Order: sequence, then structure tokens, then C-alpha cells
Amino acid sequence: MSTLTDAEVDVARRPSTSGFIGKEPRQRTSVLLTVIMLACAAYFLFPLYWLLVASTKSNADLFSTFGLWFADFSLMENLKTVFTFQDGIFSQWVLNSLLYSVVSAVGASILATAAGYAFAKYEFPGGKALFSIILGAIMIPTTALAIPTYLLFARAELTDTYWAIILPSLVSPFGVYLMRVYAADAVDYSLIEAARCDGVGEIRIFFTVALRLLVPGAVTVLLFTLVATWNNYFLPLIMLNSPEKFPLPVGLAQWQSTAAGGSGSQALFSTVITGSLVSIIPLVIAFLFLQRFWQSGLSTGGVKA
Repeated sequence: MSTLTDAEVDVARRPSTSGFIGKEPRQRTSVLLTVIMLACAAYFLFPLYWLLVASTKSNADLFSTFGLWFADFSLMENLKTVFTFQDGIFSQWVLNSLLYSVVSAVGASILATAAGYAFAKYEFPGGKALFSIILGAIMIPTTALAIPTYLLFARAELTDTYWAIILPSLVSPFGVYLMRVYAADAVDYSLIEAARCDGVGEIRIFFTVALRLLVPGAVTVLLFTLVATWNNYFLPLIMLNSPEKFPLPVGLAQWQSTAAGGSGSQALFSTVITGSLVSIIPLVIAFLFLQRFWQSGLSTGGVKA
């Protein structure tokens, strides 16, 4: 029986470096990716941080102190000014934005889900041509359609009404495209055929079978439309004349123009900034509330056979 020499035993006891050589590049890559992600997060969160800091300052501190750090805490006074200035019209703007956004988002989500499901699961004459037109509509900027939309609504005598904002926002070509792609895989044909064999009608199949499977995609369209309508500025600007019907972007822009005009109105700068902070809170709440539907959709897809 052969025995190991002292040199061979010493070599055998040395720790192997083969694993370390293979892991070092991975560790360096992981650290690099982490640094890049943190830099991206800081880049996107920096405006929110500045907005939060600026909202806590008085108008005098806003221009006389360091912009990235806090001064005398004046957030409560700024909030009081925001909700009492011009007889509290800011509250009406908030309600208007909620009305425009919620009604438009729910309506656009329902229409896009139904249209996407129809394009994905049914074959009908002109279906491909119609879907191609919808794809082409995605490429058209919404600002290019604002003037024709205004002329159309002016002929129908709907300008300066709530419908002038809600009706155009119900149309979402990108939402239809997204739901068509999502419905193609989310709803299996076997489920539809099984429901048909049980004598269920097509409308009932959509609402009782397909719609439950399409909830994650529908919520995505809802959130996209909600954010787009909430931040929409140009369409309400040309459609509305009455300040009590303005959404938040148009109302805050008017305050900003007044503050920039000078003549003793520069104290409005802190009011505009604080109002901007308040205006993003509903969007944050909506995202936090709706993300659970995405998570449930991903979990369902992960266990699907």
C-alpha cells in the first residue's frame, strides 16, 4: 500500500483557489450592478427629495438657504396656504383630477380589456386591418390630436365640460395592444371551449372566465391611464375655460405663472411647490394599492401548468 510523502501531504492541505478564481469576477459584477442600480435610484428619487425639502421651507428660506437641506419647518403653514388660497380652489382642483383620472382610467381599462380579448380570441372580417390601425394610432402624439379634438368637441358644444376631458381619455390604443398581447396567453382556448360546451354565452364567458385572468393586465392599463390623465396638461388647457373645472396641472401652472409675474406674488412659489407635493400623493397611494394585483398575477402565472 502506497503512502503519501510529506510534500504531497502539504500540497493536499493547502486551500484550493480554483473556486475563488471562479467567484471573484461574479462578486465584482454583483457589486458593480448594485452600484449602478443605487445610482439610478438616486437619480430618480432626487427630484422627489428636493420637492420634499422645498415644501418644508417658507418662501424666504426657499431662496436664501441651501436647496438640498432643511431650514425652518414651515410645511404646516404652506399646506394651510395651499388649501385656503383663492377661497380654497385647490381642493376643487384635487376633486376634478380625481374625477377625470378615476373615470377615465376605469373606462379605458374596461374598453381596452374587452377589445384586446376580442382581437386575441376571435377572428372576424377586417380584424387584422383594424388592429393595424390601432397600432398606427400609437405612433401619433396626443398633442397632435389636441386641436382636432377641440374642434370636434366645440362643434358638439362639449368644451368647458367634464366630458371634454373624460371622453378623449377613454381611448387608449396602447392599452388595446397591451391587452391583446396579454390575453393571447393568459386565457386558454380550452377554458373558452369548456364554457361554450356548458351553454354559456360569449359575453358571460368574458365577464366570468376571461376577465378574472386578465386582471393583472387590466390593472396595468388602468394605472397607465390614471397617471397619464392625472398629469395631462395640454388637453385641459385648451378645453377648459372655467378655473373651477381645472385639474391640478393646469391650476398649479396658473399659480406658477402668477408667481413668476412678480408684483408681490412671488410668495406663491412655496405654495406651488407644496401643492406639487400634495398632487403626487394620490399617485403613490394608487401604485401601492394596485401593485398587489400584479403580484397575484405573477404568482398565478408561476404555478400555471
